[in-house]
Amino acid sequence: MSSKYNGRAKRTKRIQKLVAICALTAVVISVSTYAWFIGMRTVSVSSFDVEVAATDSLLLSLDGAKWATTVSITKETASSASYTGNTNSWGGSGLLPMSTIGDMDTSASRMKIFEKASIATTKGGYRLMASRVHNYENGNPEQNGYVAFDLFVKNFSGTQYIQDLSILDEEDIYLTVDSAVTVASSGVANTGIENSVRVAFAQIGRVAGTTTDVDTITGIDCAKDAEGNPSVIGEVTGICRTAQIWEPNDKAHVANAISWYDTSCLARTGADVTSAASYGGACGTVANNTAYPTYAVSTDIASTDNVDVYDGAEYNTYESTTKLVAYDYFTDSEKILTGTNRPTFIKLAPNSITKVRIYIYIEGQDVDNYDFASIGKKIAVKFGFTKERYTEEDIEYDGPDTNPGTDTVAPVITLTGDASVTVAVGSTYNDAGATATDVVDGDITDKIITNSDVDTSIAGTYTVTYTVSDWAGNYAETVSRTVIVE
Repeated sequence: MSSKYNGRAKRTKRIQKLVAICALTAVVISVSTYAWFIGMRTVSVSSFDVEVAATDSLLLSLDGAKWATTVSITKETASSASYTGNTNSWGGSGLLPMSTIGDMDTSASRMKIFEKASIATTKGGYRLMASRVHNYENGNPEQNGYVAFDLFVKNFSGTQYIQDLSILDEEDIYLTVDSAVTVASSGVANTGIENSVRVAFAQIGRVAGTTTDVDTITGIDCAKDAEGNPSVIGEVTGICRTAQIWEPNDKAHVANAISWYDTSCLARTGADVTSAASYGGACGTVANNTAYPTYAVSTDIASTDNVDVYDGAEYNTYESTTKLVAYDYFTDSEKILTGTNRPTFIKLAPNSITKVRIYIYIEGQDVDNYDFASIGKKIAVKFGFTKERYTEEDIEYDGPDTNPGTDTVAPVITLTGDASVTVAVGSTYNDAGATATDVVDGDITDKIITNSDVDTSIAGTYTVTYTVSDWAGNYAETVSRTVIVE
């Protein structure tokens, strides 16, 4: 057998190097209500299961208290799996086409999302009116029509935490090549519903990775300064930069979506969308296996704005509309780039806990979002992150197997001393520590990551937690010690 690393082993290696994997399934059922681009029916979510896994230097949590290498959340367990007071939303009675360019509202720590206010036919398309989803003031929750939930990401690749916000101080995270949105096995293929799905990753803020106070972690927001800009307030560093939005299947366009576009779109030459004289001639070509921009809604749109859903240089050639923006998504075409061409997906600060609000929605302004796409019934979405910029394939690796064996056994952490100790106020607390062993690597005590919030100057109950992974990336179950200061 050649020492050349075979393709299957390489793929296995790439998968094992994931920093996070998120797999989710949505059952999509068509109903009679109409939305937009172009008049697409509302789609309902009856289940939405999320599983997230992590390997070296990353832990995940849904409640800011329980940290693990894997978390799971469903529509049924969203409240119980998440923290008290969370504002997660599972879409209500259905997913409605929405539109956004990822702008963040720093006062509400929410992403700005727009929904259809009205849609009417024109001689060469559809006049659009849109209004902002009311999820941003007076304690209003996230609204129905899209999925939103908080995921807390603890990145402990390093011991230094830089509190001031600078993207130059953060490390690169890449979207894995196996991230995908597809029609599930029980769905109806070739309708194109999967081509309009978007996943937005909105980083709200972060604190030091050693933080253990749950209220501080779950309460992370944009931490606005006196001028209303994100800043460092107390322990919290506000982020709220424009959300990173992933567009899967950016080059895929089913024949029926193309046919709908070809039938309904005419070039626009005039300002008044209600006038037949404003339309005439052919629109730009849409073909399968070619990427086209999405002109997403950036602000409220009134009837007096005269916006047609096809407005844009690539479609009806009209470029005077200012409330639709050609948004620069992170696409599947970028996902598969390799080596130095591989673009960063998001950035995370070392030794930090970052609150990431994830939005999953159907982009109403996507040209693939046509009326009959909703019969697809069921879509499957999975995504993952990796810190790996280069793979064996990228450098044409020719050498020993870099992934020998199949070590899947997690190490074990054992506390040294009692699981609960009591110390006097004002005294010095010396933690007894813990040991860790692995069936393959042996003693890996020196790899243990210890987090402690013990403050002996103030009476109270504190926690010391211990986390470790073996050299194959398997994590031990987190162990903790309770410290009572009285």
